[in-house]
Amino acid sequence: MGRLDGKVALITGAGSGFGEGMAKSFTKEGAHVIIADISEDGGKRVESEIASSGVPGKAVFLKMDVTKEAAWKEALEASKSKFGKLDIVVNNAGTTYWKKPSIEVTEAEFDKVVAVNMKSIFLSVTVIMPYFVERKSGCYLNTSSVAGYRTRPGQVFYGGTKGWVNVVTQALAAEWGSYGIRVNSVCPLRGATALLEHFSGTADTPEERERFAKSVPLGRMSEVQDISNAAVFLVSEEASFVTGVNFPVDGGRLAV
Repeated sequence: MGRLDGKVALITGAGSGFGEGMAKSFTKEGAHVIIADISEDGGKRVESEIASSGVPGKAVFLKMDVTKEAAWKEALEASKSKFGKLDIVVNNAGTTYWKKPSIEVTEAEFDKVVAVNMKSIFLSVTVIMPYFVERKSGCYLNTSSVAGYRTRPGQVFYGGTKGWVNVVTQALAAEWGSYGIRVNSVCPLRGATALLEHFSGTADTPEERERFAKSVPLGRMSEVQDISNAAVFLVSEEASFVTGVNFPVDGGRLAV
């Protein structure tokens, strides 16, 4: 028996990075997954790798722009038509800009980070929450960041969007808990994803990784599986009494 047997999950940004890891871990635990990503190449690759891996869950790719309401409506319908229902939404799609002083961030960069990191969650609530309310059951997991707790220089507006995610996660949990809906977030430390160099503001080298690791009590960056492990727990029945939590997976970085 998998920990997510019988569950259907929509995971945005699942064509790479943390979202890819979640899609693979969820299907390994028995869930069926909609791999939602704006990248067709990445999404189809993950779909193919899951199909050939022998895991009990199934996965279907859906090209999706999370900043568009119509895309969310299509995603809900795809979940119902492919798998009969939707139990879990993982708002994982996110973006940032190259690390730099806040006065150098362009309006276009600001608009993009707000649209992808914030507006997408608003739209997911607008479209999916009524469905969960009708069913009196549902689970949201938002991918936030340790920057939502402590924003560091060079990432001011990115961190601001993640602080918003943390506050909204708690507020939604309070607002909709009486309908049997849980809302949590996972807050990763920097990991080896496609955005790594944007967060560090420099080339990804062994020396840079070693420098950063020294700032972490457990001595390394996060790994995709670290975040996936936390995600599986938070959306599973093991966490049935857990809601409104912004869960750091950071090797102790916030403790120092």
